[in-house]
Amino acid sequence: MNAHFEISSLLPTHGFAGLGPPHIELVPTEPLSNPYWLTWNARLAGVLGLPAQPTDMWLQRLSGQLEHTPWCSVYSGHQFGVWAGQLGDGRAHVIGLLGDHGVPQEIQLKGAGKTPFSRMGDGRAVLRSSIREYLCSEAMAGLGIPTTRALAIVGSALPVRRETIETAAIVTRVAPSFIRFGHFEHFAHHGHSAELQHLTDDVIAHFYPECVDQPVPALALLTAVIRRTAALMAQWQAVGFCHGVMNTDNMSILGLTLDYGPFGFMDQFDFHHICNHSDTQGRYAYAQQPRIGWWNCGALGSALLPLIVDEGALREALDGYEPVFQGALTSAFRSKLGLARERGDDDVLIGRLLTLLHQNHTDFTRFFRALSHLESKTTEAEAKVGDLVIDRAAFESWAASYRERLAWESSIDSVRQQAMLRVNPKYVLRNYLAEIAIRAAQAGNPEVIDAVQRVLEAPFDEHPEHESWAGTPPGWADALSVSCSS
Repeated sequence: MNAHFEISSLLPTHGFAGLGPPHIELVPTEPLSNPYWLTWNARLAGVLGLPAQPTDMWLQRLSGQLEHTPWCSVYSGHQFGVWAGQLGDGRAHVIGLLGDHGVPQEIQLKGAGKTPFSRMGDGRAVLRSSIREYLCSEAMAGLGIPTTRALAIVGSALPVRRETIETAAIVTRVAPSFIRFGHFEHFAHHGHSAELQHLTDDVIAHFYPECVDQPVPALALLTAVIRRTAALMAQWQAVGFCHGVMNTDNMSILGLTLDYGPFGFMDQFDFHHICNHSDTQGRYAYAQQPRIGWWNCGALGSALLPLIVDEGALREALDGYEPVFQGALTSAFRSKLGLARERGDDDVLIGRLLTLLHQNHTDFTRFFRALSHLESKTTEAEAKVGDLVIDRAAFESWAASYRERLAWESSIDSVRQQAMLRVNPKYVLRNYLAEIAIRAAQAGNPEVIDAVQRVLEAPFDEHPEHESWAGTPPGWADALSVSCSS
């Protein structure tokens, strides 16, 4: 066990840091004053080979008090579809690489002070946004969706100005790499072909070794990233997750869910749901996410074109996005409906259901969880599902088609129900649950963060002691909103 976490010995020759300038810059942190623990993810710590209970040394290190100089990276990107120029890690410092257990993982502090890439920012994260990122990272991991992880949150009384004065915090993020589409865009935009080639070779060597021997490794890399991104978009859609700010600088080259800001799990299902109040045009609405995923892959492809050369091959690679996405989405919804076999009209059945949920603004998570208890014959379970839909007659019409579909494949109720309960979560991180944890922490009770996390890391379990968290959100939840400042 790497209990002492001697991170100073891991830099700067490991991981992305090995590329050196101009890809990275060594930048000291600005430690938090009088730091205190908000939470420590003992379960993730165990996976990483770290202690279940952190020491004071950990508090010092994860509040930015380091014995070495960490690093930040430069990237560019498109924000809301517009070229934004140079960006970069404006408040994130990578402090080390853990490589003793499984895939090496970068350890990053978010909120540890200004960097050369902060632009007009203060380099800080606030308690509110840090709790949201911590909980959603672990919620997505619990759902089996590729994501960065969160190891800890350290708080401080240091004031930080957002819409109001808030207090500072640092969330410790963990991932094999935080490389984004924007890293490639940066060097392509400036015509730095040698650096672009160096970055591409490094990513392939570390994360896509199957591309090394391909005729055009950069094209093989793009094709692999397109497939991962398309599959990720399908997973988001299948749980009603909205990212909120799908800029190219927030897209992971590894197909991970990256940068949790104004995210949201839908309560009432709405194709046009916008979770980010800064997104006034609805560019990143729920129904738009798959198209934006493709658009972002196109931006990555344009950045890699100097290495690919063949524009026709680039277009062909991008054409591969749609069938991967559609195949993954249909497969996901078949699983959510408990369909063990494929049938040609499954997309029609799924489409009818989603239209029904949209028209009735039905609670997405509760509906599929309730449907998991449905039986082949009309029972009380059907009444409970139908109670979630305003247009009862429309639901009963769809349910008749669904039962016919189940009969066609001789579905066995007990087998199907158990399979559905394993893919239809009872709990997701609704905005109000995050808000409960935030308000409790602000009042000096951070234990609520841990309670919410324990439920979300096992979202398919019943957790009867927290049954209310799976029910109808309270009325005050309707007034909650998140923006890019979140």
